[in-house]
Amino acid sequence: MKTYLSPLVVVIFALLSFTASATVLYVDLNCTNATPPYTDWSTAATNIQDAVDVATNCDLVLVTNGVYQTGGAVCPIGDMGRSLNGLGGMNRVVATNNIMIQSVNGPGVTVIQGFQSIDSTNNGLRCVYLDGGASLHGFTVRNGKVAGLTGMAGGIGCYNGSVFNCIISNNLAGSAAGAFGGTLSNCTLIGNFAGSGSGAGNSTLNNCLITGNSAIQSGGVSGSTLNNCVLMSNCASNGGGAVSSTLNNCLLIYNVATNIGGGAYLGVLNNCTVVNNSASLGGGVSGSEDVHYFPKPPVVAVIANNCIVYNNFASSCSNYYNAVFYNGCTTPLPTNGTGNITNEPAFVDFVNGDLHLQSDSACINSGNNAYATNAIDLDGNPRISGGTVDIGAYEFQNPASVISYAWLQQYHLATDGTADYVDSDVPAGDGMNNYQEWMAGTNPTNAASVLKMTSAVPTNNLAGMVVTWQSVTNRTYFLQRSVNLAAQPAFSTIQNNIVGHTNTTSYLDTTATNSSQYFYRIGVQ
Repeated sequence: MKTYLSPLVVVIFALLSFTASATVLYVDLNCTNATPPYTDWSTAATNIQDAVDVATNCDLVLVTNGVYQTGGAVCPIGDMGRSLNGLGGMNRVVATNNIMIQSVNGPGVTVIQGFQSIDSTNNGLRCVYLDGGASLHGFTVRNGKVAGLTGMAGGIGCYNGSVFNCIISNNLAGSAAGAFGGTLSNCTLIGNFAGSGSGAGNSTLNNCLITGNSAIQSGGVSGSTLNNCVLMSNCASNGGGAVSSTLNNCLLIYNVATNIGGGAYLGVLNNCTVVNNSASLGGGVSGSEDVHYFPKPPVVAVIANNCIVYNNFASSCSNYYNAVFYNGCTTPLPTNGTGNITNEPAFVDFVNGDLHLQSDSACINSGNNAYATNAIDLDGNPRISGGTVDIGAYEFQNPASVISYAWLQQYHLATDGTADYVDSDVPAGDGMNNYQEWMAGTNPTNAASVLKMTSAVPTNNLAGMVVTWQSVTNRTYFLQRSVNLAAQPAFSTIQNNIVGHTNTTSYLDTTATNSSQYFYRIGVQ
């Protein structure tokens, strides 16, 4: 017993020792006796930077209510990465080591305010700069500004930092006006303006609301990864909601692009719901435009996996332009991609903005699990319920059937689960129930449509055995072989990821060249 307990005790004591060495430093705008090192409320610093300056790794800077608009520091000098990224200049708060800056009562009453000149000097001051693992918790970060086209992040510049539960608003910059870099969680980015990516750029955003931001290019976010976020009512010339970003379980609604890509321009979307966005071209999502001059630039598509892109508006291509869809719900039926449906999504209340799925929605169980990137949906519920992921940002939690509802409805089969394990083929069953037919991609009402081997014959030059089976184009197959059915296991896989063809698919087994008996079977991956 002691052998196992001793290391655990050492770890606990080390943790207690580490925690005990941390110091709490206090900040109170109205303190009348500010005295370093600010270790109690009676001697609290009156601006945040003074407390940050004396903080060391693992310290907590605790800030009470107020609008903090004095004090500040310049970003560290000599790091070319910061300079090239436009993160230099003056800031209201600069934290460059592993400390936590936290408000007592949250962003509603605790503000870090930058500076925006109202005269012709075009001067400005960023609100916050974070590096070295520093984190910011529970502030409104507003009215920051970085002058010039190359300046980034009027609100928060994160070279290496994290932001939690903050409201980032009304900041200005050449790009990424709200935030650049770092990880933002449970934040609201609202009313920021930039030349590009006004809400955030090159950031990771978790459970954030990005709304009311505007830019010349990319109103909401650019070059970022978003998980379980809402992008709403952002505006730009290209990419009203997002540009060149990866969006997972996100809702894009009411975003506007005056040119192309109302919801998203370029990038990858997984399990997103994209509705009520607008643009001149590609109201929902859009790849790059085919510009008519010589030489033409490469045309890059936007990729949408398990996404609902419906009820968007544009002068041309309302829902999408130059897009590749996999297991999506949109209209018209995309020519690029597979597994897509054009059914109405059947939202609970589209008019009033409830975009959850009705119990009979064709989107239920109709996605592809390979594209389900997150464990939870936009509501925080399990991302996969019933065995197969739904299309869109919200997962219907208790599906009655384990089969794709769109597939069941296509063949007029019940979606209440009663048809799942019934052999519905006419005039007689083919030995496969509806669940097996769905997995195989065959027609559950036609006994001639079935996954079966049709032949296995040697080539004329004895170079191997040609194995052929009935197949469809939207499935991949694995081929197994046995030379002794009494062995355990009898079969072993000789080839995976065989792409199916129309009607039949063949595979040449080049190892079957002697006079042995060979037994084959085919399966769907």
